[in-house]
Amino acid sequence: MSVAAAKIGPETFPVGLVDDRSPTPLYHQVYLVLRGKIMKGEFAFDEPMPSEQQTAEAFGVSRITAKRALNDLASDGLVKRERGRGTRVIFRAPVQPLRSSVDGLLENLLQMGLETEVQLKSFGYVRPDRDVALALQCAEDGLVQRAIRVRCLDGEPFSYLETHVPEQIGRSYSRDDLATRPLLELLERSGVVVSRAEQTINATLADMEVANALMLEQGTPLLSIQRIVYDQHDNPVEFIRALYRPDRYQYRMTLSRVGDEMSRSWSPTSDQS
Repeated sequence: MSVAAAKIGPETFPVGLVDDRSPTPLYHQVYLVLRGKIMKGEFAFDEPMPSEQQTAEAFGVSRITAKRALNDLASDGLVKRERGRGTRVIFRAPVQPLRSSVDGLLENLLQMGLETEVQLKSFGYVRPDRDVALALQCAEDGLVQRAIRVRCLDGEPFSYLETHVPEQIGRSYSRDDLATRPLLELLERSGVVVSRAEQTINATLADMEVANALMLEQGTPLLSIQRIVYDQHDNPVEFIRALYRPDRYQYRMTLSRVGDEMSRSWSPTSDQS
């Protein structure tokens, strides 16, 4: 029995996995299931996929439906179809996603900077937009140091970072410094004592510039984080807009049950920053 055939049993594609009453076409339902298994690495790089007939039987659909699903996977660059040789996976599943925790936030951010590679896309001094001016508590007609960086893990991009720093702090380090050292380390080297950070987590879609930088299609969902970093005097010293690939970055939070019996709720652990 082939590897592909061994992976299409009831335990892999259980009955009812596709629904002919759904408004989503059957071929697209089959495509989504197969795509998910490829993205997770359940069908590994260079591994044969089930044939059209095997796929049709596994999902209880026609061979034409199975063929269209496999053709769509090929159009997406996930598989390669060759007459007489069948269908093989050409997508390489990403490395294990990088994990970050809210607990010890600033320390984790510094460690991430040391363990990942960075590509500095731009570095300069600009007029802040309204959001940046509010975050850094500076005048809109002044200057801030702005940089765009892409962070990579094992050579694969996972984050797009736009940082803004007050001009007087930004002048303390160079473009080459930022290309090789974490920004938090450079802030501390300049005499800033970082004490806390506030951040907001949201979701957004990749525009063309971000999509190209992260090797994604335009409109791909991304994890969006905005963070303001403060010094020991509670002055803002950095404002960052960070976009992360959710398949390569995970955010973790530890919660504890608090309150009395009548008002129990979940709360982040007390040791978070």
